[in-house]
Amino acid sequence: MSDEQRTDQPTFDDFLGQQVVLDTQGPLVFIGRLAAYDDRGYWLTDADVHNRADGHATLERYISEAHLLERSESRQPNRRRVFVDRHAVVSVSALDDIMADGESDILGNWQP
Repeated sequence: MSDEQRTDQPTFDDFLGQQVVLDTQGPLVFIGRLAAYDDRGYWLTDADVHNRADGHATLERYISEAHLLERSESRQPNRRRVFVDRHAVVSVSALDDIMADGESDILGNWQP
């Protein structure tokens, strides 16, 4: 199937302007609005940089709580803007795709 025929498939551009979670190979996790990306990495605005080693909550609990705070418009970023090197990132998720404890969702027609 050619790229032109795959218009219904999600692309990385779908994340632009959205709140995202960047999981890294190290102890840092980044949550913020994806402002731009290129072959070097990702620019986030209104970002929260969290060191997993410093907190008492598990990573999943921390991200779940960040998602709930974002929904209530009370998440407190600790960076106006941050650049994250692409080599450090192991996964990218939209914050809206994070399911809080006890929450479930059906993906519908989304296909990887």
